[in-house]
Amino acid sequence: MKLIPIVALVACSLMLTGCQKAFDAMFGDQIRGYLLAHPELLEEMATKLQEKTLAQQSEDARKAIAANRAALERDPRDVVFNPNGKITVVEFFDYRCGYCKTITPQLTALVRENPDIRLVLKEFPIFGGASDLAARVALTPAGRAAGLGFHQALMEERTLNEAAILRLAAAAGVKSGAVASALKDEAITRHLADTRQLAQNLRIEGTPAFIVGDRLIPGADLEALKAAIEDARRGPLKRPE
Repeated sequence: MKLIPIVALVACSLMLTGCQKAFDAMFGDQIRGYLLAHPELLEEMATKLQEKTLAQQSEDARKAIAANRAALERDPRDVVFNPNGKITVVEFFDYRCGYCKTITPQLTALVRENPDIRLVLKEFPIFGGASDLAARVALTPAGRAAGLGFHQALMEERTLNEAAILRLAAAAGVKSGAVASALKDEAITRHLADTRQLAQNLRIEGTPAFIVGDRLIPGADLEALKAAIEDARRGPLKRPE
């Protein structure tokens, strides 16, 4: 055996950190050079990382949904349309959310045309102010009784401020006294706080967000929502008769 390699080995054993740095530098330069020569690998790596991240998020959402199933689908305080429907769709929304407003006409048509879809509305006023007022008015007994039409009217109003909410509430039969009471109703305050906590449990930060079965659908993705509903109709997510 030659003396130089032995000396180098002894030196490395005495200065392990220095050798590791030299090793990292040598191979780091080789890897960097290879990636620069084959940049398509970076795109492939980014795609794989995104797929892995989405898969993990989907699994995390599935577990969170399972752990919060009753609060999501069976909270008696929520407004529900087609209560006897077998396929439950849960929507977290804000009345001033532009994306919520965009998808509402298709969503309400879907509910009206498909009585097997049970729509649970989760008031999630993330923009505060008028959003909070609209949510509170919708949760009053008269607001609930006004049904899907009142919900749709609030969504269709492009400039949803206090004056518009009071006008729409009056048209729906919600008296001014009920609106005033809703502002200080502790039960409604607690309901909204519980919904906010539920959204946090599911890591929902924006609106709209939909839950169908074990699937979380963020954003106004109507096609993904319809696909999830069809999967529920065909698969084990359908509630037993």
